[in-house]
Amino acid sequence: MTKAVIQYKQGTGQYYIEDLGSGIELEMVYIPDGTFTMGAPETEEGSSDSERPQHQVTLPFFFMGKYPITQAQWRAVAKLPQVERELNSEPSRFKGDNLPVEQVSWYDAVEFCARLSNHTRREYHLPSEAEWEYACRAGTTTPFHFGETITTDLANYRGTDNEEYKWSGSYGQGPKGIYREKTTPVGSFDVANAFGLYDMHGNAWEWCLDDWHDNYEGAPTDGSAWVDTENQVDNDNRSQSLRGGSWLNNPAYCRSAYRSYSPTRDDGSNGIGFRVVCGVGRTL
Repeated sequence: MTKAVIQYKQGTGQYYIEDLGSGIELEMVYIPDGTFTMGAPETEEGSSDSERPQHQVTLPFFFMGKYPITQAQWRAVAKLPQVERELNSEPSRFKGDNLPVEQVSWYDAVEFCARLSNHTRREYHLPSEAEWEYACRAGTTTPFHFGETITTDLANYRGTDNEEYKWSGSYGQGPKGIYREKTTPVGSFDVANAFGLYDMHGNAWEWCLDDWHDNYEGAPTDGSAWVDTENQVDNDNRSQSLRGGSWLNNPAYCRSAYRSYSPTRDDGSNGIGFRVVCGVGRTL
């Protein structure tokens, strides 16, 4: 059997820190401009037609949260003046200041960004799918930013077989692992990608700005969010894109190219959180 190879790299990155009050900070990492191939080839294990056709996307630089938004950060921003809707300061199933916030809807995440923008006077938003995948890959073309496979020593996902859904606990030549059955504190796995981002694979699903599309036919090539402005579907019933996989999913769902969606914007499942982007150079 071929031995699986996990890649480890050290590097430095640029970042800035937002003060959210009461000693709570938000660290934003610089993501350089560049061009990448979005999506997965047919030869990638676990890939589907929703990840194709592969296409080139060119993005300006932006900043992205080093980690998913934590429960402490969520509470700090939930105290800020309301913009459109109320926020529950304690929405998460699994409790802990440094755990990712979850059980938040797409609308909740957008409200968080609006309050944060007003507070900081910088424009925060959810990442587009292109921004998310570009940031996750950090220059790589493998299924995961650290190589061809993944282990539960590197990320929080279900490393055991799921007989109900016929999901495997291993990926490629990688081993099976453990199933923690809950979220873990952000940054628990000391494996950042080359841009300095943590928890891009597993732990909590992350909301994106984009409406769901079944494939990439007609997708933007400038990194902007793909929003159906002419879609007559009621906003509450729009399907919204999700990225990254979570603690309850098997490894194939945690790939850089993997795409999923929520059938409604009001979904507040316990696997869904988000991270934020501060963008420059173009409109959404």
